[in-house]
Amino acid sequence: MKMLVLGAGLQGSACAYDLLQQADVTEVRLADQSVDQLPAFLKPFVGGRLKPIALDVTDPAATRQAMDGVTAVMCAVPYYFNLAMTEAAIAAGAHFSDLGGNTEIVFQQQKLSERAAAAGVTVIPDCGLAPGMVNILAQLGIARCDTVDTVKIFVGGLPQKPEPPLNYQIVYSLEGVLDYYTTLSWVIRDGKRHQVKALSEREPVVFAEIGELEGFHTAGGLSTIGFRYEGKIPTMEYKTLRYPGHAHIMEAIRELGLLELEPVDVKGVKVRPRDVAVAAMGPRLRKPGGRDLVALRVIVQGTSGGRPVTHSFELVDRFDEATGITAMMRTTGFSLAITGLMQARGLVSPPGVHTSDECMPGEAYVAELAKRGIAIVQTVT
Repeated sequence: MKMLVLGAGLQGSACAYDLLQQADVTEVRLADQSVDQLPAFLKPFVGGRLKPIALDVTDPAATRQAMDGVTAVMCAVPYYFNLAMTEAAIAAGAHFSDLGGNTEIVFQQQKLSERAAAAGVTVIPDCGLAPGMVNILAQLGIARCDTVDTVKIFVGGLPQKPEPPLNYQIVYSLEGVLDYYTTLSWVIRDGKRHQVKALSEREPVVFAEIGELEGFHTAGGLSTIGFRYEGKIPTMEYKTLRYPGHAHIMEAIRELGLLELEPVDVKGVKVRPRDVAVAAMGPRLRKPGGRDLVALRVIVQGTSGGRPVTHSFELVDRFDEATGITAMMRTTGFSLAITGLMQARGLVSPPGVHTSDECMPGEAYVAELAKRGIAIVQTVT
């Protein structure tokens, strides 16, 4: 089967690499505006099953041509292209998945469900790490309970060797991180959806092989699962993980206005404070030789057989020294690849638009992660 990956950045490249490890994938098309600087781990495949394509996704005809004859499309371009790419894939008769990033766009994609069903394809938004992997794990825990009281999700991408003052390194877009730090976060409290400030309600979260981290609210991680379970589950929340002290510093930076998007006058020139923050912090937070890790914990508390039960899922994944693929790329890009593969292999049904927690076979998904050395530790107490 032929597969198309849109976006040759960090996550798209990792997705393409994973697809190339599968014997039943005969061709991987990797499309981006420029495909001249592919990472080293992809170069051995160029000229063989990997077909780099120079593509501007704002060109409908070129995009449609790139999708011609493929079984599935995996989208790793910025989230604001997801709706148009969904429509193009449905028109091409190809399954579609993406990394999400904007819940409102997911709602718009869901309106295309009848069109996707008529074309006989599945469309799955939110297929990265968070949203994506954590939502699938949460759904696994929910399905194993008779009733559910609480769902708590913690996840973070971190440097293995933190350096002050933020003890953080960029593992994806800094602009995206700052969006999450400045946008209200949805939670479920007393069965109803509420919004809370990002970086708030900090709490210690301890991992045996890392030590103490801190969890705090950020936007986007729950995505539509919070809407699905409003009125059905009393408490549900998502928190980002960082090393202790990070949120306090970022909150101060935010409250001083340095992350604002409204331009201010600086010596007669209008500039957006966040643009300055990104330009100033970005180079200091990029660690070309840095090794990252991803820490994840999902806790579902409820009842089973009339007794209290807690289902926990935990992961610590690290930079792959053999390939140079980061932990964030493995957990995000590989997750996208697994989704596309399961769609292409006919393991996701029925046709239509469904989020990952609605339609992905959780046990099979966890087994696929394990094949890639991404081991989810499951406990029941």
